Parts: sequence; C-alpha cells; structure tokens
Amino acid sequence: MSAKTFLDTNIVVYLYSGDEPEKRAAALALIEQNNTVVSTQVLSELANTLSRKFGLSYDVVAQAVTEVRYACTVVPVMPDTIAQALGLAQKYRYSYYDSLILAAALSAGCGTLATEDMQHGQFIEGALTIRNPFAK
Repeated sequence: MSAKTFLDTNIVVYLYSGDEPEKRAAALALIEQNNTVVSTQVLSELANTLSRKFGLSYDVVAQAVTEVRYACTVVPVMPDTIAQALGLAQKYRYSYYDSLILAAALSAGCGTLATEDMQHGQFIEGALTIRNPFAK
C-alpha cells in the first residue's frame, strides 16, 4: 500500500485554526511527513473556509493556500476524476464532494485518506483506507 496520505479539507483547515491545538498539531504532523497530497478542490475549499468562516483577508488566505500547495503534492480535479467520483458516490453513498475527494486520492495513488468526515477504517476500491487522525 502507498505511503502517500491524501488530506481532506477539514484536516488542512486545522492548520489555521487556533481553537483546537491538539488537532492543529496532528494536522501539522501529517504535513511534516512530506508524503501528503491535496487536490485543487481542497485548496479551493480551504480558501473559501478561511475567507468566509474565519473572516481572513484574501492576502492572508492566498498565503495559506501557497503554504499548503508547497507543503503537499497537488493533484488537479479533471473530467476523469469527476466521472470516477460519480461512480464512487453511487457505490459508497457519500456526497458528491466527498466522493470527489475519494476519487482524487485514488487517482494520486494514495493509500490513506485523512478525514473526520467519512467512515474511519473503511477500505475504498481495494486501495484507499479512510483514517480519522483524531480517532482514539
């Protein structure tokens, strides 16, 4: 199984949250492993969350997005990724956007998806394991 870990948006957001230092530290530890992957969707969702929910300026948001894109491998969401996501949504009953995260992780050859939003321990398509990095 691949050593690459795909980070869902909720994990990346903790890098910029001051409210939950334990989760921030866990997210930072994942990034520091130098084998993390995000998609263009994750970068877009990060920008939206930091600007709308955290109220940060676009200059600060742009800096955060730049930090993440240099700390992680970034894979684009392509038409094939969208098609795969639709199939995954039907098969696994996740939302389209969660399935798009799954499809991007699979297309990048990741063995693990770090997220709080999906079923911890679930094995997807014989290749990807969902892990909640905060599960005890």
